[in-house]
Amino acid sequence: MFRFASLQSAAGQKILQELHLPHDHFNSFTLYHEGKIYTRSDAALRVLAQLKGWKWTSALGIIPGFIRNAVYNLIARNRYRWFGKKDECMIPTPELRSRFLE
Repeated sequence: MFRFASLQSAAGQKILQELHLPHDHFNSFTLYHEGKIYTRSDAALRVLAQLKGWKWTSALGIIPGFIRNAVYNLIARNRYRWFGKKDECMIPTPELRSRFLE
């Protein structure tokens, strides 16, 4: 099970400090898993490979990182245009709230 924290939150800042990572750089997705740190496409592929029906995405790891990260950056820059953006945040259920560190 994954647990989540915003990098800007107190919990996120504490983790960044403990892992000696920059604590003022928030434009990337970061995963800390089994003692290793992953960012951008590496992090996304690791998470996807853990989801039911998405294990096949681990095969995308054979694509060179600079290409995967270019695609990751393209999606990140255009995600609101392509997938939309809500004006309001949803209110998480207690079960979903338990997945966040704070």
